[in-house]
Amino acid sequence: MPSDKFSSKGVRVPSGRLSRIARFGSMATGIAGSMLLDGAVKLASGKRPSISDLFLTPANALKVTLQLGQMRGAAMKMGQLMSMDAGNLLPPELSDILSRLRADAQHMPQRQLVAQLSKHWGRDWRDQFATFDLRPLAAASIGQVHRATTTDGRTIAVKIQYPGVRLSIDSDVDNVATLLRLSKLVPPRLDVAPMLKEAKRQLHEEADYVREGTYLAHFGSLLADDPNYVVPIFHSDLSGVDVLAMSYVEGIAIESLITASQAERDRAATLMIDLVLRELFVFGVMQTDPNFANYHYDPVSKRIILFDFGATRSLSPTTVKQYRVLLQHALAGEDEGVLKVAVEFGFINRYTAQKYEVSIREMIKIAVAMLNKDGNLDFGDNAIVDEMREHVTEIAIDRDNWHIPPVDTLFVQRKLGGVYLLASKLKAQVDVRAMLLRYIT
Repeated sequence: MPSDKFSSKGVRVPSGRLSRIARFGSMATGIAGSMLLDGAVKLASGKRPSISDLFLTPANALKVTLQLGQMRGAAMKMGQLMSMDAGNLLPPELSDILSRLRADAQHMPQRQLVAQLSKHWGRDWRDQFATFDLRPLAAASIGQVHRATTTDGRTIAVKIQYPGVRLSIDSDVDNVATLLRLSKLVPPRLDVAPMLKEAKRQLHEEADYVREGTYLAHFGSLLADDPNYVVPIFHSDLSGVDVLAMSYVEGIAIESLITASQAERDRAATLMIDLVLRELFVFGVMQTDPNFANYHYDPVSKRIILFDFGATRSLSPTTVKQYRVLLQHALAGEDEGVLKVAVEFGFINRYTAQKYEVSIREMIKIAVAMLNKDGNLDFGDNAIVDEMREHVTEIAIDRDNWHIPPVDTLFVQRKLGGVYLLASKLKAQVDVRAMLLRYIT
């Protein structure tokens, strides 16, 4: 049964370009007003606040979160990525507010939902189904999911895209980028154009359900003989650009395993790590969205259930080789080799390597020691992360040092980081070194 959070009538998705621009204008006006008021108060008390300090207040962060959440689409997706990638750099209260964007979005009202279904399947679309639950199982940034049974007996999950999402991607990305520039959170010298171009491309791909259906079927084929994973069956006859139909698979949220036995948590984390290594070094194709909602777990069969292949991308042979060489140096305990490769491949820019040489060498030393630990790596031990964060924060707060690595690397790092976070949440213990050796030697 759907949860109570979907018992409301829903919030209509602004589908027109002008209505979405108006939302951004309203949000910007509200934030500007708050900044003027907060600035006047601080000046009256003898302080000279920066623009970024005034922008990054809990009240303004809440305004941004609520508006992006109601708009859904690329606007909400970018907010989610900001909250994931910058969470450790933002004040805790702001990080907590932005993290709301990683939770389920508001669903659209039934009238808007039915209009979308009629647009895709025709006015008599109900004739194809024995049952169709108009209450969503889940709602996210680009679409929402419903359970249905076809007249020929198939129990399926149907993902329906919010109206106007594809048409608004470019303007949404540009508007969020403008908001960041106005806030002075992004240093003027940093050329974000390549990243924005890639963000638009990636979001257009995620909004193409025909493409996602192809990758859903592809991963189903890749993992067909592996009893540890379940990939829903793609139903092409019911799918299209705005609707994606697949077999309904029962499971629980993977992060709910925090209450499971140590052995089960270890096994689940091991399977997740093994999958990402296979994606990188064997398949050459990776589902790059690490959102926990994309993974469920079947407590009966003990299998990992994989959902949502919209963010899947093929990896270039060069990228795969770079990661293999980097890890070969790391597992050989060659700190100097890791640093050299990291700079050559663009993981770290030369300016940073010179200015923060001591911190970077210390981070590499910590990472190499962690990967070369005999036996299980304890992901529940936060001491390593805390030690690493001290050095990362020192570098990250220097905005003149901000650097955009190769695009493939950005997506691979996001996936690797997401899997690490999941293993940490599960407090898993995994022999990571042994797993790495199987794939890079």
